[in-house]
Amino acid sequence: MLEARHYSAAAKPKGSYALPPDYDGAVNEAVLYDAVRAHLNNQRQGNASTKTRGEVSGGNQKPWRQKGTGRARQGTIRAPQWVGGGIVFGPKPRSYRTTLPRKVRRLARQSALNARAREGAITVVEALEFEEPKTRRMVEFLDKLDLADRKVLVLTAEVQQAAYLAARNLRNVQVMRYSDVAAFHVLWAEALVIEEAAIGGHEVADSEQKVATARARRAAKATARAKRVKKKTTGVKRAKKAGAKKATKKASASSKSRKGGGNA
Repeated sequence: MLEARHYSAAAKPKGSYALPPDYDGAVNEAVLYDAVRAHLNNQRQGNASTKTRGEVSGGNQKPWRQKGTGRARQGTIRAPQWVGGGIVFGPKPRSYRTTLPRKVRRLARQSALNARAREGAITVVEALEFEEPKTRRMVEFLDKLDLADRKVLVLTAEVQQAAYLAARNLRNVQVMRYSDVAAFHVLWAEALVIEEAAIGGHEVADSEQKVATARARRAAKATARAKRVKKKTTGVKRAKKAGAKKATKKASASSKSRKGGGNA
């Protein structure tokens, strides 16, 4: 079970936070590569364009006659070998759109989250409370979390306009919903700040509470074991008593039959 740092809404440390079972630490690097490549491809506009020799203006006649000049024969000054001529196999506007199956995208997203969880780069906070969209408030909040000089991705349970506006002027901070995050965003960030309501999981008890809980469990198990043993021994005693009674009855019945036979 992976754990993360746990803080209150006022950025006060509360101990450790147990991440949900989805955070099993498994990282699929091949799927992460495909997800990052698809994301970068989809950011391309694909509007690079060049002209071929047929699209460049001019060059409608031979620059000189075919023979007798001592120079190489040329048919147009817009041939590819001429300066200002057409481009051979140059780029043309096209779409770089790359799609991935939904299950692959989900696997890549979870792999990225697992990678950050294994690195200890996830911080869980109770709630993000930004009444006003103040950049200073966001900077102070990240300072208390010791994340001032790192690329931070803040993931919220729902849309929080104030938190988004508070981080908009910070170059190394992004704010978005937990359900909208992709593998590229997680890999871009060096640290993640996630709300409790978004990630799920539960708080890990401190050491004293862990010890008390373990003792209580051991005591309950011992009590249950003693009850089972007592019940078993009671059953054995009852069975012995019942067997003794049956043996006594048989002995008395046999003695009576013997006496009756002797009298006859």
